[in-house]
Amino acid sequence: MTKKQKFIGVDLGGTNVRAGLVQNGRIVKLEAREHTALGEKEIIAEICRTIEAVMPTDTHGIGIGVPTLVKNGVVYSPNNIPSWKVVPLQRILERHFRLPVFVNNDAKCFALGEMQFGQGRGRQNLVGLIIGTGLGAGVVIGGKLFSGKNGGAGEIGSIIYKEKNFEHYCSGRFFQREFGVDGAMLDHRAANGDPDAREMLASFGDHLAEVIMAALYAYDPEIIVLGGSVSKSFRFFEERVWENLRAKFHFQNSLKRLKIVQSKRPHIAILAAAALCLDNE
Repeated sequence: MTKKQKFIGVDLGGTNVRAGLVQNGRIVKLEAREHTALGEKEIIAEICRTIEAVMPTDTHGIGIGVPTLVKNGVVYSPNNIPSWKVVPLQRILERHFRLPVFVNNDAKCFALGEMQFGQGRGRQNLVGLIIGTGLGAGVVIGGKLFSGKNGGAGEIGSIIYKEKNFEHYCSGRFFQREFGVDGAMLDHRAANGDPDAREMLASFGDHLAEVIMAALYAYDPEIIVLGGSVSKSFRFFEERVWENLRAKFHFQNSLKRLKIVQSKRPHIAILAAAALCLDNE
């Protein structure tokens, strides 16, 4: 991305859409709008208005991250946007804006954004894990986003684990289900020295370590970057993750070079979406 190039990054969530004008690796203008309870066409119109609020005439392209499976620019049935089933978002927006538009899963965007703008700068092989309401993963191999034949590469959360799957044990819902309290409250209590809260958060690391081992066996990354609301508590389960890796992971020598870090870049979702434009240059 040169200093003159301008891209729009869009983060589409279940209740709102955010768009940012990205230039030289920085967000120079930001807009956010709600789209709760709107229909398919109304949400698309709201996306367009949000983009238009930040888009200059010399924009080079638009990147959009969405919380579901995407193939060839078509968005399939986001769980948190019930009015969308099969939406050819790329084609619709390219016709509207007359610009290149790139659409992908938000976790895949996150991984690419961390490589371009965040903790993964200078790396070539990275896995990004978004740990929030669900568990999403994105994979960068050889400096390029890896989506697989059908766009499903990195769907680690769906892997069977115990009697459910990884997402069941490695998302924010774990704390409410297991302990009857949300993760943010546990983080607050742990930060104030509550030993029970610290142990509850640490126990999450036992399960997350299994996810990380699956990622290591499958993709052998240099660095794993954690994002999402639960990652803010990483300091309370980091030690437990490493204890499990050192006790169970077969290739111990690989752990000496592995980095597991928390995302630090503000508004990384918007930067990450804009990074789709760079990945497709």
